[in-house]
Amino acid sequence: QVQLVESGGGLVQFGGSLRLSCAASGFTFSRSTMNWYRQAPGKERELVAGSGRFTISRDNDKNTLYLQMNSLKPEDTAVYYCSAYYFGVRYWGKGTLVTVSS
Repeated sequence: QVQLVESGGGLVQFGGSLRLSCAASGFTFSRSTMNWYRQAPGKERELVAGSGRFTISRDNDKNTLYLQMNSLKPEDTAVYYCSAYYFGVRYWGKGTLVTVSS
């Protein structure tokens, strides 16, 4: 059974940093395409690009995906979801809430 469990969210001040983790199990992590998405209140879910302030990395030995977020802004407030695309099926975690205060 595929499981994706996000952690590391919370409340952070403007300009702060957070690192999110996604622990994966139930499939061959190294053979999957992994992404981060986010959904802000009242908005559609969107893909998080790993560029600029955000860095995406993975550790295939630990079956874990990471999202390093720096210089956070209030508009980054959202639920952040880990997603795996594995043999034609997309799986989702339950998400972790990131709140950036101004």
